[in-house]
Amino acid sequence: MRIEIREVKTKKELLQFVKFNIELYKGNPYHVPNFIFDEVMTLSKDKNPAFEVCEAIYFLAYEGKKIVGRIAGIIVNESNRIWKQNYARFGFVDFIDDNEVVDALFDAVVKWAKEKGLTALHGPLGFTDMDHEAMLIEGFNLPGTMATIYNYAYYPEQLERIGFVKDQDWREYKIYIPSEIPEKHLRIGEFAKQKYGLKVMKFKKRKQVWPYAYKIFNVLNKAYGPLYGFTPLSEKQIDYYVKMYIPLLQLNLITIIVRESDDAVVGFGITLPSLTRAMQKSKGSLFPFGFIHLLKALYGKPKVIDLYLTAVLPEYQNKGVNALLFNDLIPEYNRIGVEYAESNPELTTNYAVIAQWQYFKKEHHKTRRVYIKQI
Repeated sequence: MRIEIREVKTKKELLQFVKFNIELYKGNPYHVPNFIFDEVMTLSKDKNPAFEVCEAIYFLAYEGKKIVGRIAGIIVNESNRIWKQNYARFGFVDFIDDNEVVDALFDAVVKWAKEKGLTALHGPLGFTDMDHEAMLIEGFNLPGTMATIYNYAYYPEQLERIGFVKDQDWREYKIYIPSEIPEKHLRIGEFAKQKYGLKVMKFKKRKQVWPYAYKIFNVLNKAYGPLYGFTPLSEKQIDYYVKMYIPLLQLNLITIIVRESDDAVVGFGITLPSLTRAMQKSKGSLFPFGFIHLLKALYGKPKVIDLYLTAVLPEYQNKGVNALLFNDLIPEYNRIGVEYAESNPELTTNYAVIAQWQYFKKEHHKTRRVYIKQI
């Protein structure tokens, strides 16, 4: 055959696996490359604590000596147990627009999944919800974000050609920042604050955040538990993400809501200045100049922000806590000159999250999809 599939087995091959995405999209104005070291760490079985509950295999497609595609097969055993499924995932998938390449890549993962006794393949998904997931199906002429996948328009066409169908969709919104807090929003937030004895926490020093870091992820586990495919993060995974992300945070863009009686976190909102342009300029590398672009973006005055992580404990959802979060953040957004926020992916079935934007001018501008195929 013209296309040869090889399993990734060495560190050199893993680096080639990661870099293929950057090479495939070289010069594309909408693609946002991941940092190479970050993706290598995610995929390394001795670095990522997800491998305590996951299995994975990586394949590269070659045409002669040239790499023309990549794909990961992933089994999240805990997810299969929780959701009573017998699925494998595919992720970290990229390919040229060539039927033989696509067929060979997916055939390799399907063969592996069948040998493991699994009955369906769905994706793109990662090891956890903190990884990139869901294929872009609308919005190909718009820049991506740090938290999302960008892919060419032929990707979903190729998946549908080989028999994959929709499993779940996500929407992304451009949320325009109002010049003032909407009056009803303000009232709802203040009512929640008084009724439930809540307090808004802000921070001036990074060391003040650390005592709340693990509480934040515990809220995330409980809030995201009912959502599509979510698997609670283990203590080691939480530790991994805390050390990875807390140093990046801009303190004025973090809001935590706690219960005054016991200092328990009931909700939080973490936003970041858009890192899209910085990551594009960095081309996947922190050195020699990538970290400079990153620092400028993190500590500048952004026109665009990413709503990176927001969660509220289930027992406090639909009770005004989200309003309280944004009542705190909107004045800060205005102070630094933010024009709009990228919502990042929101499940089309997550009506509580969708409803929180009813008081804001918004624009649905991107849609993503996870596909599934019985094998």
